[in-house]
Amino acid sequence: MANETTIPLLPCRSLDDVAPFYQALGFEVTHRQERPNPYLALRREDLNLHFFGMAGFDPADSYGSCLVVVDDLTVLHRAFADGMRATYGKVLVAGVPRMTRPRPRRNQDGHSGFSIVDPGGNWIRFVARASTPDADDDRGGLARTLGNAVVQGDSRGNPAQAARILDGALARPDAADDPAVLVEALVYRAEMALQLGEPEAARERVRQARSVPLDDESRVRLADTLRHAEELLTALPTA
Repeated sequence: MANETTIPLLPCRSLDDVAPFYQALGFEVTHRQERPNPYLALRREDLNLHFFGMAGFDPADSYGSCLVVVDDLTVLHRAFADGMRATYGKVLVAGVPRMTRPRPRRNQDGHSGFSIVDPGGNWIRFVARASTPDADDDRGGLARTLGNAVVQGDSRGNPAQAARILDGALARPDAADDPAVLVEALVYRAEMALQLGEPEAARERVRQARSVPLDDESRVRLADTLRHAEELLTALPTA
């Protein structure tokens, strides 16, 4: 057999929770019904996601998840981010719903990925089809630590453990570490602080990241990371 199609069917509290969110990301509603059972079908190009409503469902208790393998991770993430900015005025980086950034995943054989946690608490995990070389060993101990923290925070949804891993390394700076990696680690730690409801810690880590001296080449390479740092600040409550 060939040309089979698999479509994930995911839970949600209400169709009115998930439909506007995914429409902001460029999905269209291809079917919706309220009776006899709430059901929603969404499509964006060749990507199909279906949802069923459950009365009394708590997104915090959701185990819903699916994996989406794509050719161009960066382009898709940028399109989702632009859709969020147009609809919500910012990229959603904390709480539910939210979206992580594309990062290499040590637990995914060198494939980069990002995740969307939707209003139903479902994790939609986007992974690049082609793997990327894992250069952690060439970038020092902090890079390896950051890789381990990303596994905990982005793959396993455990920001507390990711924060503990990073805090240990950041408390013992190593002159051999690449300043660009330090910026990445500080910004990721700020993101975890935001997930943990620690706005002042997030603000301080962004301040530290801003103060790291960078050459022009590193600043260009970190353009997305630095922009993400500013978006983290927009998600913070007013000081």
